[in-house]
Amino acid sequence: MTEEQLIIQCKKQDAHAQGALYQKYSGVLFGICLRYSPNYAEAQDNLQDAFLTIFKKVEQYSGKGSFEGWIKRVTVNTVLQKYRKKRHFDIVNEDQIADEAEVEVEDNNIPLHGLLQMVQELPDQYRLVFSLYVLDGYSHKEIAERLGISDGTSKSNLARARKILQKKVTNFKDNQQ
Repeated sequence: MTEEQLIIQCKKQDAHAQGALYQKYSGVLFGICLRYSPNYAEAQDNLQDAFLTIFKKVEQYSGKGSFEGWIKRVTVNTVLQKYRKKRHFDIVNEDQIADEAEVEVEDNNIPLHGLLQMVQELPDQYRLVFSLYVLDGYSHKEIAERLGISDGTSKSNLARARKILQKKVTNFKDNQQ
C-alpha cells in the first residue's frame, strides 16, 4: 500500500491502515517524544496521544508537503499542548535572563543514549525550549508563541539548559577518566 493509499484509508478510519501507519512512523515519532519527555514511560504516553491526534486530524492533511513532516508537527504540538495544559512547570521570567554566552555541548565520547538521558533530566521548561530550538530548529519567536512565553524567556531558558548540559557533560567526562 502506498503512503497516499494509506492516508486515504486512515481518513476512512480503517483500523488496518491505522495500524500500518503506526508501524511505519512510530519509531520516528517516538524519538521526538523521547526528546520532549522526562522519561521513557511518559514518552510512550505522549506517542499514544500523538497517534490519537493524528488519526483524529488526518482529515486536515491536504496532501501539500511531506506527510511525515505533518505528523511530526502534530506530534510536537500534541506534546507541547499536554505540557501547557498541565502547567506543572514554571517558566523563568524574562527579567531573570541569564548571560547568553553560548555553551557548547559537543563530545564524541558520550553515547547517544547518554546525551538523550541528559536532555531528559533537564527541568521541563529547559528541556522543551532546548528541544524546540536546538533539535527541531524553531526560532525563539516561534517557541515563545508555542509555549505562551516571551522571546527573552525562551532565550534565558535555552542558555540555562545549555549550562546544565555542559555541566553534565563535564561531569560525565570527569567520571570516565
